[in-house]
Amino acid sequence: MTFRRWPGKSVPGRCLRHYSAVVEITYQRFTSTDAEELVDFLSGDTWPFHGSDVVDQAEARQWIGEGRYDGQDNRAFWITVAGERTGVVRLMDLCDDTPLFDLRIRSELRGRGLGGQALTWLTRYVFTEFAQVQRIEGTTRQDNVAMRRAFQRCGYAKEAHYRDAWPAADGTVRDAVGYAILRRDWLSGNTTVPDWHDERIFGSGGV
Repeated sequence: MTFRRWPGKSVPGRCLRHYSAVVEITYQRFTSTDAEELVDFLSGDTWPFHGSDVVDQAEARQWIGEGRYDGQDNRAFWITVAGERTGVVRLMDLCDDTPLFDLRIRSELRGRGLGGQALTWLTRYVFTEFAQVQRIEGTTRQDNVAMRRAFQRCGYAKEAHYRDAWPAADGTVRDAVGYAILRRDWLSGNTTVPDWHDERIFGSGGV
């Protein structure tokens, strides 16, 4: 099955800008001089749909020291709105043909569409800058409705559903869902989705 989508209005490549109807959103490459500001950003908010709801400063410094935000196959960008740094996009496994990403927006600005605009931008950036990349993947918790809507609107298709796979801070375990976009879908503007009923090819015979 194929769905048609309209590409977002963004400017790819070196200028690193994305224009919305109201403000200009820029994406600034993280550098080592930003380390302490990133520590404050990560430790100064809560992240309910990430691996840990709370990140302490020591852990944040360890992540930076390990090269998770600026390494051989990792890059990070500040999301800047009207001159204020409001979020971070982290790209991972950029040397692979299927990179992953992590997206964080300050809590007071969530629900305003910044995540979807950042997803549109990072998709275009990765496919433009890295010729070997054929698909981009992302995973979130099943109840992260805002992110799942962003995936859908940006041309990502649901490819996986993991039952009881995401431990939550309240002690429960939630389902996780995986999404991906293919380079060929991004180029064509069409979203091709998996056949979730392909087990019918088994027929009635046994092994």
